Amino acid sequence: MDWMLEIGLGHALVAAVVAWGVLRILHPLAPRLNLLDFPQGRKDHAHPTPIIGGLAMVAGVMLVTLLFMPGFASETLVSFWGASLLLVATGLYDDRFDLRWYWRVLAQAVAALIMVYGAGVRVENLGGIFGTGDLGWISVPFTVFATVGIINAINMVDGADGLAGSLVAACLVMLAAAATYAGNPSLATISLVIAGVVFAFLLYNMRFPWQPRAKTFMGNAGSAWLGLVVAWVVFRLTQNAGHPVNPVLALWLIPIPVMDCLVLTVRRTREGRSPFAAGRDHIHHFMQDAGFGPTQAAIALAFFSLCTGLVAGQMMRLDVPNSLILLAFLGLCVGWYLLSSRRALVLRFFAVIRALPVFGPVKAPRQPPGSGTGTGGHGTGLGADDPGHDQAVNDLADRRERMRLRDVA
Repeated sequence: MDWMLEIGLGHALVAAVVAWGVLRILHPLAPRLNLLDFPQGRKDHAHPTPIIGGLAMVAGVMLVTLLFMPGFASETLVSFWGASLLLVATGLYDDRFDLRWYWRVLAQAVAALIMVYGAGVRVENLGGIFGTGDLGWISVPFTVFATVGIINAINMVDGADGLAGSLVAACLVMLAAAATYAGNPSLATISLVIAGVVFAFLLYNMRFPWQPRAKTFMGNAGSAWLGLVVAWVVFRLTQNAGHPVNPVLALWLIPIPVMDCLVLTVRRTREGRSPFAAGRDHIHHFMQDAGFGPTQAAIALAFFSLCTGLVAGQMMRLDVPNSLILLAFLGLCVGWYLLSSRRALVLRFFAVIRALPVFGPVKAPRQPPGSGTGTGGHGTGLGADDPGHDQAVNDLADRRERMRLRDVA
């Protein structure tokens, strides 16, 4: 039991309970607080759904770090929560009023600079990949670029119930394992604490036999914050001279969001489209169109992430050159780019995987967005049969429509 306490499983459990409690409290209050995600535009869930997941996760981690983890430097905590609250506030505003993408990126860059100059967290070297040494003056812009990239990679993959949370939870568990192996128990503890609140959120966000639709979303506030904390933990882990872990490993701990983001950015740029434009060319869209349910896609991709992280870690233990491990990841990205460029081919690929007995019987094909099924990234949280919420939801919808007409006028 001592080793469990040493790596922070107790703290993780407390954080999870707090996050779950906040979800329980905020869920019925979401319509009155105007914390709902309405099905409109690119959003194809069936009914207004609370977007309180980010707030609940932040509350759980904040309580544990402030009350039960006094070992962390006060300057680090101030910087961490300053950057976190900036992204959460920006995300909540974006969730309610659809902020322009460049304002979101600006807030993310400022949060990254707070991390760099307030807490001293930055990428100073790339582990000698291809003969590179210290980054020097490039360190700060590279750190900002990498942080913004990770935040948007998490945001882009947050398009199916349980997907982003499952991938981030898998990443944080592997980061905790890597930190423990490297002799950095404090970083393992904070990784598990954050993983704990993500698991609590998944109880409200994933689909289960007793919960056919997501009851809440993390929102842009949650996805931006999770992207920040993943970047923070990764940089702390890979840039610590006392507990060195090569930066190449980080790519294999969160491969799906990074690969999906890179491939989409390249493809959409070549097509003359904005990387932030809407489209059904994410990996989870292909999987759903091939017959995967949201939970099946989330579990399959999280399992893939765990397997690739384990293989990459073992390759490092066997002293496989880091350049080859990086080339393997780049090969994965190129392979996905080529495969996903042909829709018929990628659908056949996922259909073959979906037909494996482990995924159960194949159900009817996915209906197109807007058909009222709640598939595609967001399920139903507050349906028409949810007592006590109808009037509040309708009033809120009316207020938003009046605001929209006023803006048009």
